[in-house]
Amino acid sequence: MPRFYLPQPLAIGQLIQLPETVAHHISVLRLAPGTLLTLFNGEGGEYSAVLDQVEKRRVSVEIKAHTAREAELPFGITLAQALPEASKMDWIIEKAIELGVNAIQPLAAQRCVVRLSAERAEKKMAHWQAIIASASEQCGRNHLARLGELQDYKQWITQQDMHRRIILTPRAEQSLADWARHQSPQAVTLVIGPEGGLSEAEEDQAIRQGALPLAMGPRILRTETAGLAAVSALSAAWGGM
Repeated sequence: MPRFYLPQPLAIGQLIQLPETVAHHISVLRLAPGTLLTLFNGEGGEYSAVLDQVEKRRVSVEIKAHTAREAELPFGITLAQALPEASKMDWIIEKAIELGVNAIQPLAAQRCVVRLSAERAEKKMAHWQAIIASASEQCGRNHLARLGELQDYKQWITQQDMHRRIILTPRAEQSLADWARHQSPQAVTLVIGPEGGLSEAEEDQAIRQGALPLAMGPRILRTETAGLAAVSALSAAWGGM
């Protein structure tokens, strides 16, 4: 059943006109009146709806029922990702959403090749927010992951939060999998460096701020692999798969 994200109040019995972007998607799919759809607005649960009117630029639906279904992990994971090259960040965000990450924190670290001006950063944020919505539609999540503003790594790492921070580094003596086996499920923040990794100074700064250094094993993983592998490992250990 096609799923669409609508950032607006939804209620049973409503007859609403869909945004033009969603209407275009329905037109491309060639869906006919009477087709069942699923709608969600990011506030929890999902709504069953029926296509009422389908025209080229105008599509309306009637909302029939609400289901309190969720597909979230039983623990929170924030992925703090230093900006990689080109479109890798798009791919990382999409797959992180599919795996259940509930927050994305972009970081500008020392070895980041990509440097964004304020204007470019604003455009990227809008683009990444759209990827979060699209990935949530596809994978069946009814809550949108939070997207943090792009921050400088050295400033961000000094901030305090309620989550345990884990910095993935081949310098660590303990593996993430071994640590997770001896821990109860909990909210964590995974800190991932860019291509080339975080510098030793950045890693040491994180550890001084209380971050736990853990390794992913004997192989060196690419930046677009490390965070997603870590999320999968935690989900397997703590029952989120």
